[in-house]
Amino acid sequence: MLTSKIMGGAGDLTDGKETSYKDNLYLAVNGAWQEKAEVPADKSSAGASMDLDIKIEKELMDDFQQLAENESEVEGNEFLQAIKLYRLAKNTEFLKKLHEKPILNDLQRIEDLTSLQDLNHQLADFGKDNFFLPTNIWIDADMKDTKHNAAYVDGIDLILPDNTYYAEDNQSGKKLLAKYAKVANKLLTMVGYSEESAKEAVDKALAFDKSLVPIVKTSEEWAEYSKIYNPMPFIEFVTKSENIDLKQLVVGQINATPEKVIIVQPRFLKNLDKLVNNDTFENLKAWMLVRYLVANSEYLDEDFRQVTGEYELALSGAKELQNRTKFAYHLAEDKFDEVIGIYYGKKYFGEKAKADVRGMVERMIGIYKQRLTDNTWLSQATKDKAILKLNKIVIKVGYPDKIQEVFKQLKIDESQSLYNNITQIDRTVRQNELNKFSKPVDRTVWLMPGEMVNACYDPSRNDITFPAGILQAPFYSLQQTTSENFGGIGATFAHEISHAFDNDGAKFDEYGNMKNWWTKEDYAKFEKLTQQMIDQFNDIPFSGGEVNGKLVVSENIADVGGLRCAIEAAKMDADYSPKEFFITWAKSWRFKATPEYNERLLATDVHAPQPLRANVMSQDLDEFYDAFDVKPGDGMWLDEDKRINIW
Repeated sequence: MLTSKIMGGAGDLTDGKETSYKDNLYLAVNGAWQEKAEVPADKSSAGASMDLDIKIEKELMDDFQQLAENESEVEGNEFLQAIKLYRLAKNTEFLKKLHEKPILNDLQRIEDLTSLQDLNHQLADFGKDNFFLPTNIWIDADMKDTKHNAAYVDGIDLILPDNTYYAEDNQSGKKLLAKYAKVANKLLTMVGYSEESAKEAVDKALAFDKSLVPIVKTSEEWAEYSKIYNPMPFIEFVTKSENIDLKQLVVGQINATPEKVIIVQPRFLKNLDKLVNNDTFENLKAWMLVRYLVANSEYLDEDFRQVTGEYELALSGAKELQNRTKFAYHLAEDKFDEVIGIYYGKKYFGEKAKADVRGMVERMIGIYKQRLTDNTWLSQATKDKAILKLNKIVIKVGYPDKIQEVFKQLKIDESQSLYNNITQIDRTVRQNELNKFSKPVDRTVWLMPGEMVNACYDPSRNDITFPAGILQAPFYSLQQTTSENFGGIGATFAHEISHAFDNDGAKFDEYGNMKNWWTKEDYAKFEKLTQQMIDQFNDIPFSGGEVNGKLVVSENIADVGGLRCAIEAAKMDADYSPKEFFITWAKSWRFKATPEYNERLLATDVHAPQPLRANVMSQDLDEFYDAFDVKPGDGMWLDEDKRINIW
């Protein structure tokens, strides 16, 4: 029998074997797979989503190779540019001749900095050109006025994935920093630095990185999305640093003087002058140099990519780097993601499936409305506002109807280096983002491209996105029963809808404006349920670590709410089968990963480990117990008063 702290998780599921549905749903469905499955050598995980990723990767790589050899068959200039980038990235002989030369001018721009005053004079240009700066801005919808864009002032990130990696007792962090230092040293010597000057630069860069650790946000803090909204009058903001020209940082990039800016990391701004001053300038400069070189050297040639890959492999736990052809494809897919997503969606998904899936999503929203109507713990005033929010939710299925204008500006010159092409693309995209400040918010923009195996809810736009990539088996298939489809893709649909009412989404109204539309009493009840969700997952062991219940709470609220709505939808069909529903739910979460990747996910991912999502959420639904005749004493049993029901 399972203890209360590892309920339904059966302890560590990373090495489980097949068992009964009563004792462990995840292992009953996936145990045989779990024993035999191997993580692909150039990946960090295997599972249902990764299987689809690999399938899509193969389909599109085959298409890319064919089109690269037959350019006349490419439809649309935007897609042609993606093919050209793919072809250039594969041209290793041409890139080898250029070797380190393409990046030298940009490295020299950093080397030529003599003081903070010198940096301040160039701050806007450095920001526009995607250099690493001690603070920078990005543009997005104002969270309290989502018709208009605002400038968000952010801090910077750490070299390692999260602050926890820097703890004195974290051996993984020590090994990763050592590997990063080794790689950075080698890269610096490859671009002409002596071993002595390279070591000096890396030591200074790591010293600056270390100074950031107690200041930058933790993953747990980032998970509270609404807390990035800290508006400040611009005239006050510009006085917050004596060392960094904050006015130049903003005005020089957006070419306008805003009334206010949004401070994403207040603690960072408060400590900015302690981090950046005349005494730390040389460390900052070395940090800018090292971070830029490590981030961009894979765009030089294969020799540089192999060196940079040493750190990437240490971080992910993968056995080998993806081959050059895969690298070329993924680079093109990353830079032209929406273009490729529309191509993929039209060829492999189509308008008919788009319409069918939209109907399923609308049906799920209808069920959600009914559940809200029947809700016993909300007041009528809050219910009415919640239903209004559902009525206004925007559904995005498959792929966008049009390509964003920015992709029409991207041009690939195969006579130039890969590095020059990539930096030009990134600078064009960056300028396009900065230009958004003076334009109204474009609500037609998709957060995910069509080929992605994922889905999302955007609280600032109150929209849900379901790319074509995830709309296939095991999540969805015409060959599956309706119960199977609702246990797979139906639960995903309802999960994203539930994000409108998770601990962050609940703070935004029907237009995506951050606004309190709850009664005080209702929100107090909701917070109590939220804490129960935190407690249910907190400290469950997984892959040598433990789950942080607060980090994963919003996704768990969406999971359990989504699962409840999905099973209500499944019940409406004549062939309803709770067994098929829960088996498909568990199958969709099959997952195996390297220890390094699991450690990173536990520290940074707002989602609970996938095997736990399969088990613990099922335990919260009474229908699961009826389906498999689970009784007290069985491994999957959870007392009724411990089962969480929010939505």
